[in-house]
Parts: sequence; structure tokens; C-alpha cells
Amino acid sequence: MVPVKSLNHLGIAVKSIDDHRPYYEETLGAEFEGIEEVADQKVRVGFFRIGDVRFELLEPTDPTSTIASFLEKRGEGMHHVAFTVDRIEDRIAEWKAAGLRMIDETPRAGAHHMRIAFAHPKSTHGVLTELCEPPSTP
Repeated sequence: MVPVKSLNHLGIAVKSIDDHRPYYEETLGAEFEGIEEVADQKVRVGFFRIGDVRFELLEPTDPTSTIASFLEKRGEGMHHVAFTVDRIEDRIAEWKAAGLRMIDETPRAGAHHMRIAFAHPKSTHGVLTELCEPPSTP
């Protein structure tokens, strides 16, 4: 099995990105990189960076989104861990062959023009795990 390349980001579910910005910027000294809306996932994503680690604050834009459901059931906090991979289709196939349950059997569009796929936390020791394939650079 091909290993992941690196930690891509930590996803944190929040009710309001604006309410959390002072903590990340002022208390932790994180660099705010902007906000992107991912309409098909019904979420706004606020990007912060500390050194080589990126944090994504996930704010629902619709009460039917998976993030809204997560917040209702569990409250604000850690949502997922994301890893950078090459050839995401191959990684999905490898993980499925190894017995991992995939939420996404094929990659979908994510923030920063990445292709993403999630593995179910029941097969990843309780941690929702995202595979991220950054866009190709010419």
C-alpha cells in the first residue's frame, strides 16, 4: 500500500468562522488565508495556517448539511483529519481492498480545487479521514 504523503489539514466544525477567528489569529498566531464556499457540500471553509499545518474551520451554510448535522449531534470541535495523496483513485481502491469502508467511492471536488474522498470513521479507528489530491501543477 502506498503511504500518504503528508498531513494536509485538520477540519474543525464551528457554528461561526467569524466567532473563532480571534482565537486562531490572536491567541494562536495563525495566519488567516481566507474563506471559500463549497456550495455542493453546503459549507463555508475558513483557512488558517500555523507553520506547515493548515486548519479548516467548517461552517454550515444550510441546516441540511453534514456539518450542521455534526454540530447538532456533537457540538463544535474536531471533525476530520486530512492527508495529501497522489493518484487518489488508486488510494481509494487500495483502501477498499484493505477492507476500509469509504464514504466516497469516487473523488469529489473539495476546497482549494482539490479532489477529495472520505473514509468512514468506523473503519479508521473512530477518526473521519479525508484523502486530498491537490491540483496538478504544469
